[in-house]
This record gives sequence, structure tokens and C-alpha cells, in this order.
Amino acid sequence: MKRLLLLAACALIAHAADVDFNGRWDIQQLRDNPDKAWWLEVSGAGTPHIKGKFIGFPGGDLNEIKDLKIENGALTFTDGRPKPQQYEAKFVASSGHLDGKMTGPTGEPIAFAGYRAPEIRDHDDGTWLKSDPIPLFDAKDLTGWTGLGTAQNLGWTVEDGKLKSTGHAQNLITTGKYWNFLLHVEYNVAEKSNSGIGLRGRYEVQIQDDYGKPIESHINGALYSRIKPLANASRKAGEWQTADIRLVGRDVTVTLNGKTIITKQKIEGLTAIAFAPFEGEPGPIELQGDHGPVEFRNIVLTPLYHPQPQ
Repeated sequence: MKRLLLLAACALIAHAADVDFNGRWDIQQLRDNPDKAWWLEVSGAGTPHIKGKFIGFPGGDLNEIKDLKIENGALTFTDGRPKPQQYEAKFVASSGHLDGKMTGPTGEPIAFAGYRAPEIRDHDDGTWLKSDPIPLFDAKDLTGWTGLGTAQNLGWTVEDGKLKSTGHAQNLITTGKYWNFLLHVEYNVAEKSNSGIGLRGRYEVQIQDDYGKPIESHINGALYSRIKPLANASRKAGEWQTADIRLVGRDVTVTLNGKTIITKQKIEGLTAIAFAPFEGEPGPIELQGDHGPVEFRNIVLTPLYHPQPQ
């Protein structure tokens, strides 16, 4: 009887520890100059009905985890690759973070740390005021921008006042970091090409040649794989388009070619473009350059501030 009680008590303790995995996690790769950050959501840990979602699988979609489990205090799952990569993490009670590693069939394991996604109190409630606009691109050179990764062979040029990617370029990021803002961007995407605009280095507004295609969460103007726009407001490939993006806290509004297609929708977490995992901090503007030719011009950011401290 005592043995049965002891086993039951141990099981209860294990389940109590398992619930610590529940929640949303911003994941930092622990290596030099990482160009990707991951995101994990766990629910039902400590019960037979554990579920999970992950940003970081091939393609960067928001994926349901099929084989998520917790055994002996370790949370494990694999991704959707033909040759799966294995993720394993333990909860560190003293600091409240996840300590993990990703291993694949080839290559060195990648260590990572997961931090609980913070509560962000800022909301787009109509009380935010505009500061002076900041031109992010001077139409002359790459002043104010750097490559994500090495600083060599960026794959971008400035010609006739336009910022151009060959289609095989590194992502560009601003040297400045920003919190709440309005962002105006004009772009021209080539046929069958796509790109993206990273907000704070975390949340991607999709750029894509998809004139006339059905509405879904990957089309032009979508918050990539997370928020489906209300309409397809795209112009044809080769035509200049305009995106006006408003971000306050996690609340995003997107106006594409003069039509508002996302209105004050809450961003639940990182998207595939993310490399800066800490959601409670300011971050750079990012331009994707490796998915086909694209041009940008007239990139202007207007910071937003609140008249009363939050």
C-alpha cells in the first residue's frame, strides 16, 4: 500500500512539473549570429491531451506538432522534414526558461533557450500620437541598413533611387530598432517572386505575386501564416504597390494599395522571418531578399508614442 501511495505521489509531482511547459515560448538559438528564431506553444501539458504548435518547420508555417510528448521531465518533438530533426527541452525551474537542443540526421546539434512570451500592455486604442517621420532609405545607398548574417555579398544594389534584390540576397535589417510605429513601404515584386517585411525582426507582412488568387494566410499583405487578410488587394507583378503598416504592441493593421485588409488584429507570436526572439523589446525593420527579385523605394517609419506613460 505504501508503495502504491509513493508511486501515486511521484506521478502527481511529475504531472505538476509537466504543466510548467504550458504557454507560449520565444526561442533563441544559442550560436553566433543566428538568422532564425523559433516559437513554440504548448497546451494540455500534465494531462493526456497535450498539444503544441511550432514556428520553425520547413517553410516557416505555423505547424501543429504531431508527436509532442513529455517523458522524464523532457519535452520532445520532431519536425516535418523527410529526415526529421529532433527537438528536446527541459524546464529550468530556477530561471523559468527552457533549456534545449535540436539535432538532425547530419550536422552539429543547435542549442536553444526558450523564454516565456511576455505580456505586452500596449494596444491600438486610438490614443497613440505620431512623432516625426524617419526615412529609412535615402535612395542613394545602404546607409542605415546591414545584412542579416555576414556583411559581405549582400546581394542588394541601389539604382535610380530604388533598392533592388537579385532574388538571392541576404535579408536586410535596419541598424535602428523600433517599437510602435507606422511604416510606409513601396515595392515592386517580379512575376512568381515573393519577399516580406519583418516588423521588429519578428512578424512578417508577406509580399507576393498573387494578383487575383484566393484569400489565405500567405498572400500579399497577410501576416505570414497567422492572419488572413480580408481581401486580395494585390496589383499585378511588375506594378508598384504600397503597404502602410501600423503596429502597436501586438496589434497590427495593414493597408495594401489603399485598401485596409487587416484591422487591429492581435499577433500571437513570431513568424518565419523572425531572428529577434524577445517580443518585449524594440527591433529592426527587415526586408527579405532570397525568394526572387524585388524592388523597394520610399520606406518611411513614423514612431508612435503615448501622451501618458503606460
